[in-house]
Amino acid sequence: MPNHLVPAGFPSEMRTLQRYSAVIFSDVGANSLLLHPASFAQSRRTPNRLDLLAEYVAAGGGFLMIGGYMSFAGIDGRARYAGTAVEQILPVQIATADDRVELPQGRAPEITASDHPVMRDMPRSWPAFLGYNRVTAKHDAEILMRCGDDPFLVAGTWGSGRTMAFASDCGPHWAPPPFLEWEYHNRFWARILNWLCRAGG
Repeated sequence: MPNHLVPAGFPSEMRTLQRYSAVIFSDVGANSLLLHPASFAQSRRTPNRLDLLAEYVAAGGGFLMIGGYMSFAGIDGRARYAGTAVEQILPVQIATADDRVELPQGRAPEITASDHPVMRDMPRSWPAFLGYNRVTAKHDAEILMRCGDDPFLVAGTWGSGRTMAFASDCGPHWAPPPFLEWEYHNRFWARILNWLCRAGG
């Protein structure tokens, strides 16, 4: 769903959300979910869709947040997920201020949990990324990759569901062509979705 359609189009009922095995947020701020047009423009009460997402995951759904300028805390803290139900279900704590780490020189992440189903048989050498959101792994989370000292890919559970945080982006500029054109690119994302949907161990 394009982000500009999220305020009106993202599901507001559990039965609609449960048509999907997993939900992915990428560069969509919390306000896009919280401010349904009926609430923002007409001052009508509407469901809190971040709370609804947490209920969906607790009931067995999968959830992934991908990094970017409007993910986690985001640029100038404007993504605003700290203190929300999304932070509660994710395996990471989210900053309240700008959390971007810009790396124009590039830095390659390193695998830290090679036995995890997502990382199993993936190469040790990865393409460099040009930035990510700095998050803090929760004590019961599993860090699958790091970039420098920071968590880069983190897995966890919430209720009967699974959640994951990928600190960098899935497209330019943070994810440059060497990653997007990498021979293991599609396998990586497929493994993540399979794990979130409990199809990959």
